[in-house]
Amino acid sequence: MNHRTVRRTLLAVPLSLALSLPLAACGGDEPAELAEAPVEAPLEEEAPAVDEAPVDEAPVEEVATEVSTDLSVRPEVPPTDAPAPTELVTEDVVVGDGAEATVGSTAQVKYVGAFYGTGEEFDASWDRGEDETLPVPLGAGQVIPGFEQGIEGMQVGGRRVITIPSALAYGDQPPPGIPPGSDLVFVVDLVSVD
Repeated sequence: MNHRTVRRTLLAVPLSLALSLPLAACGGDEPAELAEAPVEAPLEEEAPAVDEAPVDEAPVEEVATEVSTDLSVRPEVPPTDAPAPTELVTEDVVVGDGAEATVGSTAQVKYVGAFYGTGEEFDASWDRGEDETLPVPLGAGQVIPGFEQGIEGMQVGGRRVITIPSALAYGDQPPPGIPPGSDLVFVVDLVSVD
């Protein structure tokens, strides 16, 4: 069964229930054969074609394949011509094996932040020292939503690429140096979890 088949089947069930509800709600005024006659769901072939909203099926270029797996090396965000995603995308470069970052914990991270598309950096903890980390209290809303959500589930010793659409970044009210509506990419190393 493909995606459209499942969607049509799911649409047919509520339709058949909706058609049978008025008969049951009217009481005994209908002839018995009408009240008891089963309502057939339309066959899949008979279902009218529905113009579906476009699904973001544009392939998101895997940035992780071009990012260094050496956690002692400052990562670089590669440029891409792929269309920007409309939802948060996370790609693990290195899967950690330590404690997991969960809501309520504080993740100590090293990061490089860049603009989606160009790969041009706008901020990096690495600029403040190789051992400099940023504390991110998960669930506290102290950083942009996409950054916080992208860290959740990482394990200490991991490196992850987090691609954040503008709506989960700064949207139309960014800080100086970031244009409104910017899609962002962060390469994040999870150093520890408190």
